[in-house]
Amino acid sequence: MPRKLARLSLAGPTISKFFEESSRHVYTRDALGDVLARNRAIWNIPDYVQTDKFIEFLATESELSVVQVTSEHYRSATRYVWRRASPFAVALSLRPGAYLSHGTAVFLHGLTEQIPSFIYVNKEQTPKLRSASAVTPESLARAFSGQQRKSQYSFSYENSTIILLSGKSTGRLEVGPVSVDTGETVDLTRVERTLIDIAVRPDYAGGIYQVLEAYRAAKDRVSVNTLIATLKKLDYVYPYHQAIGFYMERAGYDVSRTNRLLKLGISLDFYLTYGIKDREYDPKWHLFFPKGF
Repeated sequence: MPRKLARLSLAGPTISKFFEESSRHVYTRDALGDVLARNRAIWNIPDYVQTDKFIEFLATESELSVVQVTSEHYRSATRYVWRRASPFAVALSLRPGAYLSHGTAVFLHGLTEQIPSFIYVNKEQTPKLRSASAVTPESLARAFSGQQRKSQYSFSYENSTIILLSGKSTGRLEVGPVSVDTGETVDLTRVERTLIDIAVRPDYAGGIYQVLEAYRAAKDRVSVNTLIATLKKLDYVYPYHQAIGFYMERAGYDVSRTNRLLKLGISLDFYLTYGIKDREYDPKWHLFFPKGF
């Protein structure tokens, strides 16, 4: 072993103990540099050992492994994993301050039995002014005539495709931590926010049939008060409460709960999803939906 790494080996057990006791399993190069800087004196590591030598030592003499998150169109990312890391934590490491959403949150909340191949990572945009343009039947028809716009900002890691989203600024509304099977903690949208998000962008949950299944699975866990309060804070221009109420009714929610959505008011015909060809109409929710749904 080179002399510089040999000096590090004396502190090896203490360094390993630090990483073993941490709930974090995924690191960037800069993050490992911060670990070294904060603990250099404690571990008695000489000044000549800088970040790259520290990483070299960890990669050769400890349980740290080097992994690649790759992309065909964007710069691949190197990450450092202690023992074993959840792909969700690896995905979140690509966008500091981001959280998991849509179909990924559906899965982590146990609202589907399907193991997802996509991991959705939502990084909020900076605040923008709400559109002052009035929503009309014509503007709604134009907006929903084509397919849902989907992010092309994607990466591959193990068997997953990571999709990076740029969501609207919400101040991380209804986002919280959950533990995953590797012992790590990841941030994701809570159940009510998740149900709203997948009604707004159903393709990010696998489509409207998967959205309906998530609503069914969440029936006994949803606070309608929280859902409506969250929807109001999100302040969408479009009347998504009509789609949400429709999903809830189809999923078998009690009428006293679905009526809470009706009371938000209905003044326009709306659409359950994008690009509907053959469609039916629900007069109660003033909603167009695919024929046979």
